[in-house]
Amino acid sequence: MADGADTSNITTPSTDEKAPSSLDAEQAILGAVLFDNEIFYRAAAFLKSEHFYDPVHRLIFDAISDLVNSGRLASPVALDTFLASSSGYIEAGGKKYLEQLAANVPSTAGAVDYARIIFDLSVCRGLMSIGSEMVDRAKVSTLDDQPSRQLEDAEQALYSLAETGKYGGGFKTFRSAITDAIELANAAVKRDGGLAGVATELRDLDRMMGGLHPSDLIILAGRPSMGKTALATNIAVNAAKKYRTEKQPDGTLKTVEGAIVGFFSLEMSAEQLATRIMSEFARVPSEKIRRGEVDQQQFDDIYHAARELEKLPLFIDDTGGLSIAQLAARARRLKRQHGLDLLVVDYLQLLTGSARRNDGRVQEITEISQGLKTLAKELEVPIIALSQLSRQVESRDDKRPQLADLRESGSIEQDADVVLFVYREKYYLSRSEPREGTEEFAKWMARDEVGNTAEVIIGKQRHGPIGKVTLAFEEQFTKFKDLADSDRYHDPGH
Repeated sequence: MADGADTSNITTPSTDEKAPSSLDAEQAILGAVLFDNEIFYRAAAFLKSEHFYDPVHRLIFDAISDLVNSGRLASPVALDTFLASSSGYIEAGGKKYLEQLAANVPSTAGAVDYARIIFDLSVCRGLMSIGSEMVDRAKVSTLDDQPSRQLEDAEQALYSLAETGKYGGGFKTFRSAITDAIELANAAVKRDGGLAGVATELRDLDRMMGGLHPSDLIILAGRPSMGKTALATNIAVNAAKKYRTEKQPDGTLKTVEGAIVGFFSLEMSAEQLATRIMSEFARVPSEKIRRGEVDQQQFDDIYHAARELEKLPLFIDDTGGLSIAQLAARARRLKRQHGLDLLVVDYLQLLTGSARRNDGRVQEITEISQGLKTLAKELEVPIIALSQLSRQVESRDDKRPQLADLRESGSIEQDADVVLFVYREKYYLSRSEPREGTEEFAKWMARDEVGNTAEVIIGKQRHGPIGKVTLAFEEQFTKFKDLADSDRYHDPGH
């Protein structure tokens, strides 16, 4: 063991000279915590036992953690009781070693700096391990281990390593879970809208859902031409427009409002999506923009809208035919490089499962929906995944969608935390216009009073009510917005 405390007569395991480590720093932080248990809370914000290089130090840190988290004093005497039966601890010197650590602390003032050194060196060892493993795999690449799969695994390993300073990967005490819940509630109180999640900026929808919550999989479903993509795009742009951060004590930036948004557009090109968004902002119909049928004033409006939009933290990937593994790898990369607070996938049925799966489309959709839910938890962001509905909707008189209409797999409903349906009655009315002058035509005209409205039906919500929200829909600009106060109505389920 390296010198740091007086350990000249202590036997420790031999070390690999090539592995980046600092036993001095490990001894210093352990000694500082034994000298003053309050230091543990500052170090444990990012330091875990697996970050220590010396296995005996891992044992000691775990024992300290158990004692401190249970409200007891972590002293050499108490730790010795915990560790007396551990062979590595006895070989290192036992209680005498603990006393030497506590007595030879260089300085408690720099304790967190010692912890950061340990953390950084652990990351370096992790990088070496990932690099070595990928080199070995690349040398013996086989048909069952294609380079594309190796790249995905490498990115996942790198992402996991980048997140290594965060709590996870095991059981969490109820005390720490309660603390997280209080922090979430406090953040909601501080926000203007009082939301715990990312705001959609559609007031009635936010009121029923409390925003879009981290780790949630939100399925946004509807028949073609109902406006799924339009609604998802509106929410994404609204969140990006509100993006605001605050600097934390450790120098990092934390999102306090809005979101950095990743948008996987598997159906539309990035240019088509951008045209839609510009149309909404500039108040110029998108078909006029595409055909170039704009006057000078409209062109100026488009130009100014583009200048405003280019600043938004909105990232679009329009690669078609992505697998769920490729999408996950790209999402991890985006979070690592730019940050990520909200992910949109348009749409779920255009993703593919693993190349080796031959169990049919239902099993493939199951793999995709489970993969999206797992990714939402891993990245700690809400994921909005658009989904098609089956044609059985069209055979009913009341064409409002139901959970049973989710296409191809019951796992979509099962894996989702929230299921939203978009329904526009006017779309169906416009397709069923009877001959003018008939009795049916008069009835049809009466029903046409629904106007340009749309319903967002909350068919499932794990942490809130189900029900219906009515929005205004401007078809020429593909924009959903709140109804005027006099037109609003709200129909929560029970």
